Amino acid sequence: MMAELLKHPNVMKRVQQEVRTVVGNKSKVVIEDINKMDYLKCVVKETLRLHPAAPLLAPRRTSASVKLGGYDIPSDTTIIINGWAIHRDPKWWENPEGFIPERFEDSSNIDFQGQDFHFIPFGFGRRACPGMPFGVVTTEYVVANLLYWFDWKLPAGEIPEHLDMTELYCHVPQENTSSCYTSFEKLSEIQKFQKQG
Repeated sequence: MMAELLKHPNVMKRVQQEVRTVVGNKSKVVIEDINKMDYLKCVVKETLRLHPAAPLLAPRRTSASVKLGGYDIPSDTTIIINGWAIHRDPKWWENPEGFIPERFEDSSNIDFQGQDFHFIPFGFGRRACPGMPFGVVTTEYVVANLLYWFDWKLPAGEIPEHLDMTELYCHVPQENTSSCYTSFEKLSEIQKFQKQG
């Protein structure tokens, strides 16, 4: 997620401004703050759309013969669903390769609970990921803290457009990059809270 934000500084600026406005001068980000961060939730959804943790969903087995998309699939066939490809299908997504969190602002009813079959980063049905609520809340909380306490930028000489976002495919996708990210603490604020503490 941080790599996408660094590649799209306008998105980084907007989400960071939202986080800092909601949290204000409090000593830490609290869960109640996260619930007020609508744009952060859009950024998380867009990141999960482009970079699902598990690009291929858990295998399923057909219980009866079925015809799907013009194909005859016999009973007792193992089916593997390519969530990564579904999330990038131009039939469902305008500019599917672009990182555009705003696409979820007007589509608040699109959710990853498994009811919208074109957005299934955690799977769907009985085999949906049981850790989904914990994973989403934890991600929102960690990213909100990173954006609240630190200002982020690419190393000197790096250009956002040249940031390589191709993924290495293994059990869990990861970026194929050796770039380092630089953060600058909001030292005055950290020192202020340390003195209070």
